[in-house]
Amino acid sequence: MENREDLRSILPFLPLKLNSSTLSWPNQVIEALKSLSKGPSHSRVDSGEVLFLAISDLRNSLSLSSHPFANSAADGYALFFDEFLSRAEAAKWFGEVVPLMANLLLRFPAFLESHYQYADLIMVGVDTGLRLLEPQQPGIVFLSQELIAALLSCSFFCLFPTANRVTNHLPVINFDRLFASLYEKYHENLEHKIKCIVHYFERIHSSVPVGYVSFERKVLVLENNAPLVTYPTANLWAKSVVPLCLFEVCSSGLIEDQLRGALEVDFANKYLGGGALSRGCVQEEIRFMINPELIAGMLFLPSMSDNEAIETVGAERFSNYSGYASTFRYAGNHVDIREIDSFGRRKTIIVAIDALRSPGLRQYRVDSLLREVNKAFCGFLDQLNYQQYQMLLQYCDSCVVRGGNDPMDADVSDIQATLVEDSGMSPDNNEAKATQNVTSQMQVHHSDVGIATGNWGCGAFGGDPELKSVIQWLAASQVCKWIMSHNWTVGDLWNMLVDYSSKRAKGETNLGFFSWLLPC
Repeated sequence: MENREDLRSILPFLPLKLNSSTLSWPNQVIEALKSLSKGPSHSRVDSGEVLFLAISDLRNSLSLSSHPFANSAADGYALFFDEFLSRAEAAKWFGEVVPLMANLLLRFPAFLESHYQYADLIMVGVDTGLRLLEPQQPGIVFLSQELIAALLSCSFFCLFPTANRVTNHLPVINFDRLFASLYEKYHENLEHKIKCIVHYFERIHSSVPVGYVSFERKVLVLENNAPLVTYPTANLWAKSVVPLCLFEVCSSGLIEDQLRGALEVDFANKYLGGGALSRGCVQEEIRFMINPELIAGMLFLPSMSDNEAIETVGAERFSNYSGYASTFRYAGNHVDIREIDSFGRRKTIIVAIDALRSPGLRQYRVDSLLREVNKAFCGFLDQLNYQQYQMLLQYCDSCVVRGGNDPMDADVSDIQATLVEDSGMSPDNNEAKATQNVTSQMQVHHSDVGIATGNWGCGAFGGDPELKSVIQWLAASQVCKWIMSHNWTVGDLWNMLVDYSSKRAKGETNLGFFSWLLPC
C-alpha cells in the first residue's frame, strides 16, 4: 500500500493514517465511532446540539482543531436537527441513520484497501485508483457507491483535513459551511438542500447501493501529445468541413429527466460543485443535491483550466425537487431507473464545463469564442474512448482503418474486424482476444448518445444565450431548418459566428445572433 503513488497523492487529504501497509483510524476515533454505531442509548447523541459536540470530539481526536469550523456551524446543525425535523424523523435519524454512518466510517479503511486492491483490474492499461487528479493530467477514478457513502459520511462529520486544499485549488468538501449558511442567513431553499442530503443517508440506511461511479478529468492538451487530442485553433474551426450535427430544441423539460442516455451538461463553476456545500442553489448545485454522489468528486478534483472538463458516469439520483434558486424545494424520493453498464455504472453521464464569468463584450472576441467552443468540445469529446482506440491500433502495427476516415468517426466493430483481418490473426489468437477486450470497453461509452444541455453560462455568469447556444450546436428550430437547408459545415457557422462577434464587439450591431443571421 505505501508504494502506491495514487494513495500517496490523496493521503494528505484523507483523515486516515497509513501504518505498516494498513490504513486505519486513530484508536480514539475508533472508540467514538463504535459508541455512535450503537445508537443514542449508548452514545447519548440524540439531538443536533449533541451531534455537533460528537463531531467536534472526533475532529479533536484527528488533531483537526487547528482547522476551524465555519462560523455558526454548531448553530446550523442544532437548527436543522432540533427545529426542522419532526419527532419521528429525529428518532429515525439519531436511532438508525447516524449509527449506520458511524458503521460506514468504521469500515472506511477496509473499503479503501479493497478499492486499491482491485483498482488496477478495472480497465486495461488505465489507472483507476483514488488519487488527486491534478490539473493538466487526464485521468479517471472509479469508486464503489459503498465507498462514496463512507466518503460522504466523512463530509457530514467534517473529518477531512482542510489545511492544503486551498493551495491545491480544491473545493470545499466538509459540510460545516452548508450548515453554517443555514443559520447565518436562513432561507427555505437551504433547508431543502440539506433535506436532500439527509434523504440520501436515509436511503443508504435502507439499502447501501452496490454499483460504481467514475470521475474523469478531461484535457485538450496544448501541445501535440499522442494519443491525446490537442486544443483546436481558431483556424482549425474555420476550415472544418465536418457537417453540423442534428439537434432538437425543447421548450420545456429538465436536463436530468431525459431518458435517451444523452450526455447531460453541468453548467459548472471552475471549482466542481460550485456553491453546493454553501449557499449556491442554481443548476449545478441542485444537481449535486439530487445526485449527492457527485460531491465525492470535490474531494480529489482541483479546479478546471480553460482546456479542461470533468465527466462523471454513474451517479445515482435519490431525490425529486421543484423550483429553482430561491424557490428550490425537496419533493420526495426518486427511484433511479437508468440502465447499468458493464462497469456497474448507471448510464448517467454528466459533464461539468465552466463558462466565462461575467464576460460582457469580451465574449464576442475571437479568443473568448475559441475558449468557449473548446471548453464545450473538451466536455463533449469521449477522450478516453479515443485513447483506447490508439491502444487498439498498437496491437497491430500493420493495420489500416479503411476509407481514410477520422478515427473518432470509425465504427468500433469495423475497427476490430480490420485489425484482425489485416494482421492475419485468427479470432482465437491471444492478441485478438486482447483487442476484443479493449473493444468491449470502448462500446460502453459510444459517441452517438447525444447531448442534453441548455443556457450554459447565461444565468449568474451573464453569458449571451444566443451565442452560447450556437457554441453548443443548439439553436431554435427555425434557425436549424434554415441552416441545414444551406448545407453549412462547422467551419461555415464558425466563420459567421466570428464575423458577427467582431461586429458586436465594435458596436456595429446590437442584434442578437439569430436576428443578424437570418434574412428579413
